[in-house]
Parts: sequence; C-alpha cells; structure tokens
Amino acid sequence: QARVVESGGGLVEPGGSLRLSCAASGFTFSSYHMKWWRQAPGKERELVALITKDGDNTTYADSVKGRFIVSRNDANFEAYLEMKELRPEDTAVYHCNARRWTPRYDDYWGQGTQVTVSS
Repeated sequence: QARVVESGGGLVEPGGSLRLSCAASGFTFSSYHMKWWRQAPGKERELVALITKDGDNTTYADSVKGRFIVSRNDANFEAYLEMKELRPEDTAVYHCNARRWTPRYDDYWGQGTQVTVSS
C-alpha cells in the first residue's frame, strides 16, 4: 500500500529552524515529483516547495524563497524540507505529496505534521 509519512514538526521560536522529513513506501519513489504543502487555520492550502522526480529542479513559494530548501534521497525513499529563519506566519500543518502524471496519474498525501512558530 502506497503511503507517505511526515515527521519533524514541532514548536520553534521565530528565527529558528526545523527539518521536515517525508518517508515514502509502497510505490516507485524515484518516479514521483515530491511536493510540500501547508495549510494554516482559516487559510487555503499553499504549495510551499516542489522537487522534480530527477531532483534537478526545485520551485518555491515566494514567501519561503531563500529560507526553505527542498531535497530528496531516492536511496532512502525520503524527501525533506529544511526550514530556516522561521516566522510566525509559517505556522501551519505541512503535508508531503507524491505525484506523477505518466504513465498514469497517481497522487499520495501524508497526514501532515504541525509546525508552530511562536515565542
């Protein structure tokens, strides 16, 4: 059964750092683009970062550029989101998402991990 599981969230002070991990299983991880989304209470879900299946390209939301780094380790079937200079507005539930379009569309989501930035 395909699944992705996030970990690494928690409470951090403004200016602090966290590293989120996404562990994948049950599917061919290297064939999937990996995305990190977040959703804060009362707000729409936001795409935070994306890394392509070959790892050659990354994309970031303007709000996190220069502070967050997305990466992947296909040997370990994991994706990561390194977050630095965290701000209170980064507080949200962060979700990992594995997606591919060929040879067929598949889309897997994790349950999410809470990130709270507060003093």
